[in-house]
Amino acid sequence: MASIAPRIQPAAGLGASALGIAKRGLLKYLRTPQLVVLGTIQGALFLLIFRYVFGGAIGTEGGLDYVDFLVPGFITTGILFSGMGAAAGVAEDLEQGLVDRLRSLPIPRSAVLAGRALSDTAVLVWGLLITAAIGFAVGFRIHGSAVDALAALGLLIVFGFAFEWLFITLGLFAGNAQAAQGMALLVFPLTFVSSAYVPVETMPGWMQGFAEHQPVTVMVDAVRALTQGPAAEALLGHSAGFYVVRSLLWSAAIVAVFVPLAVWRYRRG
Repeated sequence: MASIAPRIQPAAGLGASALGIAKRGLLKYLRTPQLVVLGTIQGALFLLIFRYVFGGAIGTEGGLDYVDFLVPGFITTGILFSGMGAAAGVAEDLEQGLVDRLRSLPIPRSAVLAGRALSDTAVLVWGLLITAAIGFAVGFRIHGSAVDALAALGLLIVFGFAFEWLFITLGLFAGNAQAAQGMALLVFPLTFVSSAYVPVETMPGWMQGFAEHQPVTVMVDAVRALTQGPAAEALLGHSAGFYVVRSLLWSAAIVAVFVPLAVWRYRRG
């Protein structure tokens, strides 16, 4: 009697595999209401504190209200605040053995990381929309065109996707969720030593050089120029296009560095 050869399951493609893993990540997030509620409340509390507690003591020049100055910066830096959860989530998947199970499947190994980046970016978009809605509720207004506002949203998504790879890399190197949270804190100086909450000109001279030439400041200024129009461009000294191009270059550089590093670390695990 002829033996029957075992049926080999064909390997899934990169796109289908990444989308399947991304769906799993989104479902996990939606089925954990604590993450949804706490993430929303946390963003709202910080925005209200900066708007009403610090806003009265901080002034801007050029006729731009502080709330219109603040909200683009706060929305942008929210990308980094949410990244802590992404880093911890990757480390948690490693601890619980999920990554080992995914490695045993006939799928491209890079699909695991790509799917994680896609799901975390989708969660990030939700956070951006919620924060923007709260910003409108506390007095933020768009003074540029609707097309420019949509361009700002698209730019934030690109920037968020790039930074997700940084946090995925941190999670892969951390080993556990607690360590990942601690390592993610290392990028927080980028949020405060930037133009997000105060003009760079108000900082000490030795700090201004770093604040002006780091990715968060460039992205904040791009979003600010796109949403606030001529008033923001006059305050910043350059057109929106100047900052948009530099934001895209920073995003490309972050992806170019951290995607290969994350893939290398994942394959060595």
